[in-house]
Amino acid sequence: MRIGFTLPQFGALAHQARDVARFATAIEDLGGDSLWVGDRLLAPVKPTVGYGGSDTFPDVFRAALDPFALMAVAASATDRVEVGSNVLNAPWYAPAILARSLTSIDQLSGGRLIVGLGIGWSPEEFQAADVPMKERGARLDECLDALQALWTTNPAEYHGRHWTVPATHVDLKPARQPRPPIYLAGFTPAAMRRVARRADGWLPVVLPGAMDIDPVANIAKPMAHIRELAQEAARDPGELGMILRVYPTAAATLEDIADAIVQAERKAAVDHAFVDLMYLAKNYDHALEIMNRLLELARGR
Repeated sequence: MRIGFTLPQFGALAHQARDVARFATAIEDLGGDSLWVGDRLLAPVKPTVGYGGSDTFPDVFRAALDPFALMAVAASATDRVEVGSNVLNAPWYAPAILARSLTSIDQLSGGRLIVGLGIGWSPEEFQAADVPMKERGARLDECLDALQALWTTNPAEYHGRHWTVPATHVDLKPARQPRPPIYLAGFTPAAMRRVARRADGWLPVVLPGAMDIDPVANIAKPMAHIRELAQEAARDPGELGMILRVYPTAAATLEDIADAIVQAERKAAVDHAFVDLMYLAKNYDHALEIMNRLLELARGR
């Protein structure tokens, strides 16, 4: 089982930005396998839609570091671990700009980038990005087409309803060929169809501390359905991967988290998971203690 962790990005850890490179190196030295960032633009005072089904935004989102900057730092500071986005809200970004940033990060890492994309869900964030929220699914689909063109052809161009890339020379391609792997998040029927048709893999989520976790029902069965949809779309279902997002609540113990990882491996064939630290870690040193202990617990069972 490959196990990764989120970088110091939100809340108290965001105020320790100068430690990001040291943090990334420490994860690699401890035996971690991947480093991850999220994509939060606002912490609305009066949100139309709250976080995770609530009616509010967590206080940790009041301080947030830029995901692209963090991935670039982590890519430069490490030699082995993969660097991933969980997840970039693709409809906010013009594909040409997104491709330039992600190509740069993949080159800095020597081909260790995992591109995790989603459609977003906060109306206030879409308003701030000046992008109509009702177009988010269509914009993601076009973004995937435009990224494919920019990463695999030269000259490249793309003409869609929402995004346009005039014909351009693109001599710099990602280090990982033919392009970095793209994983998509979401549990809705539309999201699962998109994974099956367009992605290299799926990003399911479990919430230790919030509910009883059934790896078969929460991960294995939906993944089996995605693979069925892939086969219907004339794709090889075996080509689809899966990386588990482990989002512990404040009530979760380290034993709860480790157990969720182990059960996902044993019952849902998960071979790569990463743990979000935003509710767990109080500071840099505390985060290192948590990561070290979780690796011991998960790999010792």
